[in-house]
Amino acid sequence: MPHIEQLAPHVADLIAAGEVVERPASVVKELVENAIDAGATAVVVEIRRGGMGLIRVTDNGCGIAPAELPTAFLRHATSKMRSAADLGKIGTLGFRGEALAAISAVSRVDILTRQKAARSGAALHLEGGVPGAVEEEGAPEGTTITVRDLFYNTPARLKFMKKDSAETAAVAGLMQHLALSHPDISFKFIKDGADALHTPGDGKLESAIYAAMGRDFAKSLLPVQGRGGDVAVSGFVTQPLLGRGSRSMQVFFVNGRFIKSQLLTAALEEGYRNQIMKGKFPGCVLSVTLPVEAVDVNVHPAKTQVKFAREKEVFDAVYHTVMDCLDAKGAPVSAPKQVQQAVNPRNDFFQTMDAKTYREEAKPAAKPQQAARAVWSTEWKSAARVADSVQPKSGYAAAQSAKPAMGALGKPPASVTQKPAMGAIGSAPASVISRPAEVPVAPKAEPVTKPAPEPAKPERPFVPAIPAMRQETLDLPEQQTIEPVKEAPWRIAGEVLHTYIICESEDGCVWLVDKHAAHERINFDRLKAAQEPPMRQTLLRPVAVELGREDGALLLENAPLLEQFGFACEDFGDGAVLVREVPADMDAEDTAATLEELAEKLRSGRSLDEKRENLLHTMACKAAIKGGWTSDRKELEVLVEKVQSGEVRFCPHGRPVAVRLTKYELEKMFKRA
Repeated sequence: MPHIEQLAPHVADLIAAGEVVERPASVVKELVENAIDAGATAVVVEIRRGGMGLIRVTDNGCGIAPAELPTAFLRHATSKMRSAADLGKIGTLGFRGEALAAISAVSRVDILTRQKAARSGAALHLEGGVPGAVEEEGAPEGTTITVRDLFYNTPARLKFMKKDSAETAAVAGLMQHLALSHPDISFKFIKDGADALHTPGDGKLESAIYAAMGRDFAKSLLPVQGRGGDVAVSGFVTQPLLGRGSRSMQVFFVNGRFIKSQLLTAALEEGYRNQIMKGKFPGCVLSVTLPVEAVDVNVHPAKTQVKFAREKEVFDAVYHTVMDCLDAKGAPVSAPKQVQQAVNPRNDFFQTMDAKTYREEAKPAAKPQQAARAVWSTEWKSAARVADSVQPKSGYAAAQSAKPAMGALGKPPASVTQKPAMGAIGSAPASVISRPAEVPVAPKAEPVTKPAPEPAKPERPFVPAIPAMRQETLDLPEQQTIEPVKEAPWRIAGEVLHTYIICESEDGCVWLVDKHAAHERINFDRLKAAQEPPMRQTLLRPVAVELGREDGALLLENAPLLEQFGFACEDFGDGAVLVREVPADMDAEDTAATLEELAEKLRSGRSLDEKRENLLHTMACKAAIKGGWTSDRKELEVLVEKVQSGEVRFCPHGRPVAVRLTKYELEKMFKRA
């Protein structure tokens, strides 16, 4: 059995650093929380190469005394606790005194600080947790901590770091949450020399939301405020009809600390019950304030999880606050403007009317037309008779000239009633119709002398140009009889609720088929078996989707994988993704919701195959027939054929596609068996 020995202090520091410092975002979190606890009103965070190259946090807080600088980097050294009783009422963001010691153990740290009453500042350099000498230097009020070469002495942790873009997105998401938790502090985030976030620090939560999460999300929010016992709830929630495709836009704070809580998520979504579309999730920025004795924040090394002493009281406070706000607003999304009817001031053309109005207005209009036809017919006949009496009767052309030219429908052309052309063949001149009595008599035709006939040429004997060919009997294929198509051993009785197909099989069973689930499975199998990428459609107007900094960076990191499924995405800044191409069989209006779900799937997927499988699920679902749509008869027949043949049994999510009821089960329901 090996001997038990105490670890060396340096090894113990590295182990402790692994619990506190997972990635550059962990370093930024600890340093910014220290700045907030120091009373800072302005915090500037600058990173390079995703934080692996440089992290610099500057604040205008109270500063650190020069004599206390070496002590600040020792383990369990803190100014926020004094006794064990303080563990039960923690009101600060940091309290354990491990952050600076853990950070300095795995990096090179420089600190420059000055207190408000001091005339000069102090500087200290640490490398691998070993401090140097404290030196006097000029410095502004507050503290500046610079961290370089993170994990330079722990290669095991360094090789598990992600790309610089992913680490940058994690820091950006963290800064977003910190800015929302303290709207009274001005936060500025600089990545690789460019400003990525800057909040005004005016104390208004809506200003912080606008700066951190974007204009579109800020405009979709409703203010909420309520209290239940000692629990106060305030903040903003999204309108019910503007639900998101994932829970990435749900942000909760407890006493100013960003946390992840299933309890608060369940309370929020319970308040939206029967008011939000299925498959959509509400977004929020909710702050829960309660006595510090009623919450335990020392349950997780990263302090992102808490434990409530009275969970039901917290749940009810959030639930009733959200529900009361939604009930008071009553689906606050403004109703679309009614389409105004087109105004036709001239009342002459392009008029719109319903069938009843057309029939009523068309009936009286038919009488004057019939009268006009009768008058026109009478005048025409009389004119034709006069022309008959004056035209010469010799010759076929003379006889035909008295008859009017007939149109395509057996009616005289419109030009006859107006002004026929003079000398037109087969029509009388205009004077015949207008004044028949003054028509002059046509002159007699002079005799024409025929030329003498030419002498006839001698006939030649007939010689065939092509010799006759011997006819051969061709071997034609025998006539084949086409067998009649066999009737399917089932019939579609109908469709109910525009979702379920009712089918009767030949064995006397009734089937209920979920057309969305069946079509989703067909799409999934087709996409999975495809050897070529799906066809794309280029959007006439690219869609900008705001997903948040972490989700946006996650999609851009997996851009080659998304391209295999027909998506062409590019960075649009501030967590937004610009989509230029989508799969051809997907509705372009579902682009935003699809990308939100894809980001959620990519976050949960571990291996590349698992991520690809998750993406296939989402793609198949978005391209499938939706419940409530009106489907063609042929579409229903194809779906039923796939189900009856046994090719489709379950949807990609594992839900059944069809339910089978036997005749005995039906008769038993109606008490006939």
